[in-house]
Amino acid sequence: MPLQIVHHPGYDAGFAVNHRFPMSKYPLLMQALEARGLASRDTLAMPEPAPASWLKLAHAADYVDQVLACQVPERIEREIGFPVGPRVSLRAQLAAGGTVLAARLALRHGIACNAAGGSHHARRAQGAGFCTFNDVAVASMVLLAEGAARNILIVDLDVHQGDGTADILKDEPRAFTFSMHGERNYPVRKIASDLDVALPDGTGDAAYLDRLGGILPDLSARARWDIVFYNAGVDVHAEDRLGRLSLSDDGLRARDTMVIRHFRRLGMPVCGVIGGGYSTDVPALAARHAILFEVASGFA
Repeated sequence: MPLQIVHHPGYDAGFAVNHRFPMSKYPLLMQALEARGLASRDTLAMPEPAPASWLKLAHAADYVDQVLACQVPERIEREIGFPVGPRVSLRAQLAAGGTVLAARLALRHGIACNAAGGSHHARRAQGAGFCTFNDVAVASMVLLAEGAARNILIVDLDVHQGDGTADILKDEPRAFTFSMHGERNYPVRKIASDLDVALPDGTGDAAYLDRLGGILPDLSARARWDIVFYNAGVDVHAEDRLGRLSLSDDGLRARDTMVIRHFRRLGMPVCGVIGGGYSTDVPALAARHAILFEVASGFA
């Protein structure tokens, strides 16, 4: 069966091309997936915006209301990195709804990917770091509330530490958070995950993959995970302007293959989200994000 991919045109909130957040990567990613024969009418699913009731499982009710009403205080907008107007608000709702849908598809088919998501800096009380709502935390709480999952693992390999996910799920024993990231990168003040691995600048493919390969068996031995959320951020790439871990395209592909193969061989469903990527060469950035889908399609 082809890989199930979740996408919505509203993932692109229409930022200016020179904005620090490369919003155009979302339509370019879909073009890349279409060119690779991975995106078609049979493989694409379109999410609905996440309702407030879902969002409030992970986020403070007053913050959710502010985002939905487009009345986020300026100090929080500064921490997020952009104003929260109608398109940004809708985009955040759609991305969260998309990760919930992708998770449900993964539970049904074994693997599925959201062509957005990985907004791991959004904490319970507010957004930060280009993240408005924390889609993986929202999806985790929805699945737990519905009884669709009892044990959830988050594998976060974005170059930045998953502080928001750690904050939201710190008191949730049914969810285990793992973040492997650059030790000298954002955020300055980390919030401890259940397991954090901080890597030095310039780590490179071989050392990165060796470290990851030693950790995955420990993660899968901790529980029979009902679902694994995989944040496949490509800001670990050598040419990304916000990451300094110096992975290559081949390193990204080997990383994604290692993670997905490990859990799928154990019969654990995997829900992929694209995470961060900030190269100024946005078509090249979109191609890097497409690697996740290329690899995942081999396990569908």
